[in-house]
Amino acid sequence: MSRPPGRVSGLVPLAAAFLTTAAVVVWLLMRDSTRGLPLAGYAASPVALLAAAAACQRIGSQIVVARPVRGFWKRMSHAAISLALAGVVAGVTAQPTPGVSPYAVAPVVLGVALAMLAFLHLPLGRRTALNWLQTLLDIGTVALAAMLFYAFLAFDLAVPGTSGRTAAAAAVMGVSGVIAVAVVGKAAVTPGGVVDSAALRILTLAPLSGSAGAALLITTDGAGRVALTVLTLPVVGLVICLAAYRQLQVLRREPRARRRRRVRSAFNFLPFLAVAVTAGLVLVVSAQELAWRHRLVVIGALLIAGLVALRQVTGLRENRLLLRENRRRQRELEQVAMRDPLTGLANRAEFGSRLGQRLATHQPAAVLLIDIDDFKMVNDSMGHAVGDQLLHEVAQRLRRYSRADRDLPARLGGDEFAVLLDMDDADYAEAAAARVLEALAAPFAVGDDQLLVHASVGVALAGAGDSADEVLRNADIAMYAAKAGGKASWTRYEPRMRREVVNTARLGSELHNALVRNELFLLFQPVFDLGSGRIAGAEALVRWQHPTRGFVPPSDFIPVAERTGLIVPLGSWVLRAACEQLARWRAQMGGAAIRTVNVNVAARQLRDEGFVGEVTRVLADTGLSPANLVIEVTETMVLDGRQERATLQALHEMGVRLALDDFGTGQSSLSLLRAFPVDVLKLDKSFVDGLDEGGDRGRLAVAAAVAQLAEHLTLSAVAEGIETEEQMDRLRIMGYRLGQGFHLARPLPADEVAALMTPVVVQV
Repeated sequence: MSRPPGRVSGLVPLAAAFLTTAAVVVWLLMRDSTRGLPLAGYAASPVALLAAAAACQRIGSQIVVARPVRGFWKRMSHAAISLALAGVVAGVTAQPTPGVSPYAVAPVVLGVALAMLAFLHLPLGRRTALNWLQTLLDIGTVALAAMLFYAFLAFDLAVPGTSGRTAAAAAVMGVSGVIAVAVVGKAAVTPGGVVDSAALRILTLAPLSGSAGAALLITTDGAGRVALTVLTLPVVGLVICLAAYRQLQVLRREPRARRRRRVRSAFNFLPFLAVAVTAGLVLVVSAQELAWRHRLVVIGALLIAGLVALRQVTGLRENRLLLRENRRRQRELEQVAMRDPLTGLANRAEFGSRLGQRLATHQPAAVLLIDIDDFKMVNDSMGHAVGDQLLHEVAQRLRRYSRADRDLPARLGGDEFAVLLDMDDADYAEAAAARVLEALAAPFAVGDDQLLVHASVGVALAGAGDSADEVLRNADIAMYAAKAGGKASWTRYEPRMRREVVNTARLGSELHNALVRNELFLLFQPVFDLGSGRIAGAEALVRWQHPTRGFVPPSDFIPVAERTGLIVPLGSWVLRAACEQLARWRAQMGGAAIRTVNVNVAARQLRDEGFVGEVTRVLADTGLSPANLVIEVTETMVLDGRQERATLQALHEMGVRLALDDFGTGQSSLSLLRAFPVDVLKLDKSFVDGLDEGGDRGRLAVAAAVAQLAEHLTLSAVAEGIETEEQMDRLRIMGYRLGQGFHLARPLPADEVAALMTPVVVQV
């Protein structure tokens, strides 16, 4: 990425103008004051002003600089060229007696006009018609006072021998300079300008020095007039170079949020100064030409005008105080709007704004999106006050581990935080994510408790053309990938992740339509009595036949249903369809029908406070008793939260049988049996796989232990995933009465399951 020119290149025009001006000063000190003014005395003006034009053009040609700033300095370069032409004309048409060449007036006025045009094109914010009227009145007041002042100098205070053309030319240049001071000063004190205010203040010295030089040219002679004749334009060139150098240094700095400073400037009092100067002139003239009684009238009128002006000054001060108070309140509102009240960090609006600024100026950026794992459990078990205090402590730790003035930590909402990094190096961003996880790994002291917190972090690097929303979305995708990978880790965004998210969203939409269009159906995997070989029950399994995709595996659409929340309506459909099918079997087969059907339930369903009522309605609608339904849950569901456990307890009290699926794979399997009202243990397939000849002795021991445990606790034990005759024989020897798997039967349609039913029934 290109950058504004460096310090050395910006110093070259400034050094040229300074050395040229210094050379003129040395020449003036060493020359013979009795001699005329040779052409060499004018040579410095075009050199200094052309250096100023080059300095302005250097800024105006930078692509990375904002267009209004470029346009302003380009126009200033044109103004400097016009003033340089004035210096050439002054040298070529120089007279033996030093003074202002009338031929140089036109390019000087043109240069001043071009400079004014540059200021008129500056975007100074929205201005009303009243604002413009006030500005024109101020400039008109200053211009009229300047005309009167220089006319008085030209006619009454000019040095004897000064030609009328020289005096008139100096007066025109002086008036132009005063008007320029008013315009430049007005722009310099306008808040929110795009050009650096300090550079604009420096620029006011150029027309100020020109106006002062013009006044002294009229009222001085000899060596003083010689000095002013050859020195005024080089000084103007030096001032422009200095202002351009200041602007360059501001552009070289890294953009950051700048504090608004209170504008306090004497430029606001220029109209009052103009009134005071005019009043002084009136007093001087009236003292020379009017009788004393007429002078009293003039003095009284001036006193009245002075009192009115004083009243205006006090009103201006009052307005300034009101404006200061409004700005203070605005800063407070901005602070509230851009800060999170709980943690004091930047909020989502501030974070998005800062990220957007970096991307808009083509600066590198990376985002770490941090989500506290299982924060809901803290709120549910310890209360929201403790949760808020924990969030505050997390924020302070993030602030301590962030680089001051380089990283921006923020709270985006809830338990979601983010850190904006000022670089897009993948290794650095990943190392920063690892540091965040390390910072959060130490326990947090919250009240009298020590809380251990883990987080999932998504890392996203800003790419070319990315918007702030896209970078945040990428980080969010990566964060959810980290959660899916086991939590307490970080993941860097890759483009394939977004494709997966899009596919998930598309599949979720199609799954929603499948529920409406009856594209789903049930298969039933029989549960057999391992002793008699007869069917003892069946597990309902949902399947999806897509009209264009064909058969969609459950491993594809069940995770999508869980992520999108469709698992709740999908689970409701499975529950009702399975119970209706069992009711049809019992009506058709009578005593030969199986007594129970197993239905898998997701944790999201258990968290729904209306789930128990839904089960009650389905059983009533189908004419089944609670004992005919077996709800299958996994061990992790039971550990998820209080609401899940309360729902399962209520179902058990109704008489619905509860089965622990995939038993033996969790970390708290045995302790669950004491706290959880379980009726059926389903041994996980991973333990059954190790029962073949030469299999894992550890798995063999676990399988045997589960059978004995179920017998002692008077629970039913079901072995899942039986795929060989040898596995079935070993399980039967261990004491397993029930089993299911492909060796016994694959998932079957309802009519094929009905064909397996015989008058002998074994209760699960």
